[in-house]
Amino acid sequence: MRRFAQAIADTASLPDGLPAALARALATAPDHYNIGKGGTATVLARDHDGPIAVAAMVWGLVPRWSKEPATPYTTVTARLDRAPRSRIYAQAWAHRPCVLPLSGYYKWDRQRRPPWPLFVQRSDGLALLAAGLWEHWEGDDGQQLDSFTVLTGPNTAIPSPLTPDGPIFIDAGTALDWLSGAFKTPAALSARASRPALEAYPVSRAFRDPARDDYTLLEPVDPDAAAGTPEPQEWEDDGGDERDADE
Repeated sequence: MRRFAQAIADTASLPDGLPAALARALATAPDHYNIGKGGTATVLARDHDGPIAVAAMVWGLVPRWSKEPATPYTTVTARLDRAPRSRIYAQAWAHRPCVLPLSGYYKWDRQRRPPWPLFVQRSDGLALLAAGLWEHWEGDDGQQLDSFTVLTGPNTAIPSPLTPDGPIFIDAGTALDWLSGAFKTPAALSARASRPALEAYPVSRAFRDPARDDYTLLEPVDPDAAAGTPEPQEWEDDGGDERDADE
């Protein structure tokens, strides 16, 4: 997962079970159709034993010990089974869970030649909830940054021909439990992971243009008919030719 959409039309587009105030805040958040590394998304987050809050955060976790508000490695996703032992994610695992609501995400079908992007979403049209971690970074000059990562692992619900691996999806009740600190181990969270029915369909490669952020990116296309059209130039962390262990 290297790019996703977050466009929640109303509270009815969210899974049942979220508190009404949180659902309303998510439904009124800005719509985005092309969020990549360094982009801003709306997340549900909690710090230690504080209240659950709706916050805008940058995608790509920056650990608090980093000297800069960036990392030389990709931290948009973190493997669930390794996160508690990771120098990068251990503090966030212990104290700062978050949940990312998303309309769906882009993933490359590598069975095709050339590879083609598909958009993965719930078959019933509701938003997905993905478990994540967040961190607060402060620089010596007073600069501050809140950032997050998405936890990933095996997921047999991801439709073929895509690899059966991706975000750790959870239902609304489990999301509230995760935010309350109920799960202390990867196994505990994995046991409560949700596998909603998913569908995937081909979309344009236009999302490779970082300036594009509109609903037309989600329109289905015929890859055979579109294969000869000019393609946007690949940009950093596009993932078009990337085989990532976190996928």
